[in-house]
Amino acid sequence: MSTMRELKGRIGSVESSQKITGALKMISSAKLRKAEQALSHMKPYREQLQQTINNLLEADVEYTSPLSEVRPMRRVAIVVFASDDGHCGAFNANLYKALLSRVETLRADAVNQLVVDVYPVGKKIFSSVTKTDGINACFRDYFNAKSSPEEIKRFVGEMTTAFLAKEYDEVECIYAYYKSVATQIVKTRTILPVSVEELQVSATGAPARVTPYLYEPDRMAIFEALLPLFVLSSFQEACLQSRTSEQGARIMAMQTASDNARKLLDELRLEYNKLRQQGITSELLDIIGGSIR
Repeated sequence: MSTMRELKGRIGSVESSQKITGALKMISSAKLRKAEQALSHMKPYREQLQQTINNLLEADVEYTSPLSEVRPMRRVAIVVFASDDGHCGAFNANLYKALLSRVETLRADAVNQLVVDVYPVGKKIFSSVTKTDGINACFRDYFNAKSSPEEIKRFVGEMTTAFLAKEYDEVECIYAYYKSVATQIVKTRTILPVSVEELQVSATGAPARVTPYLYEPDRMAIFEALLPLFVLSSFQEACLQSRTSEQGARIMAMQTASDNARKLLDELRLEYNKLRQQGITSELLDIIGGSIR
């Protein structure tokens, strides 16, 4: 049975932990608002880019591009967006599980022996990837979970160059899609090659344009110019989704930790008060017994 001094020490320790979790929640809330703003600013650009591509695909023309070339998979690059910091619950663990599942699926579908290069974005998942057998952990010194838009653009350019040089037959990214503060869904997105068929399917569901367009120089040249922008925007969106999901996961984790700390404090204080009351009762009984004698 714990003594009153031990309980008092535990109560102080839990109160300190509760203050830390509350502060982390407030910091993540501020970061979440910034991340949501960045994500909302990205959305109009991507929608306008998608609409422009849809207008091009309305014509009965066969579009081909080196960025849409589908090849037998021999070497694949997978970018996993995680976090540099902890205290975000199962956020990093879920991404790592999705990575292992995706690698297993790719190898099961591959005809030849498949080489998988994984680019872990975030310190927490980097250590897990480096300890995993069967995959090559790759990294770029300038590319991390807090990279600037210029650094992201540089990384996408390197991946695009590697794809065009046939160093990679496919480039994918695994990220957490931000649905709400309480819900983040792990998704896999193929960055390269660009699926023209999927773009055409999305074009069929797009609203019909009213004003006709005159294309200069021609549709194919414009399409080839837009595809690299589409690849970059897809990658940037996945990165922003992951950053927003990280803050949402951390808010929920810190909220849960604060609630658990509050429950534990109530239990410890109740036990402390019981012991204190027992001590007072015992002293009163000693006093009463002494006076009777």
